[in-house]
Amino acid sequence: MFETQYNELALAVDAIAERIRSLGSVAPGTYSAFAKLSKVEEDTDVPSAKEMIAHLVEAHETVLRTARSVFPVADKAVDEATADLLTQRLQVHEKTAWMLRSLLAE
Repeated sequence: MFETQYNELALAVDAIAERIRSLGSVAPGTYSAFAKLSKVEEDTDVPSAKEMIAHLVEAHETVLRTARSVFPVADKAVDEATADLLTQRLQVHEKTAWMLRSLLAE
């Protein structure tokens, strides 16, 4: 499950960067640039496996809130391509958060 998530996120970063470029902006391309833009807190310690899963759930929920906040901007700009990308990301992050929450419920 985690390798699948890792690979999916790597592809998502590329799709998002391509969308940013197609809109005429420069996409962030370094870890430090991503870190400055991120709303997901980086772990500074070594959490337990259960804590890692909980942190992943929180991270997915943060991404979901951020993606939902961009919809009004895409709608105002009549940018269906960005809205479609947001919808795709919402589906992936909602499903992944649900699956991770089910692991915590055991």
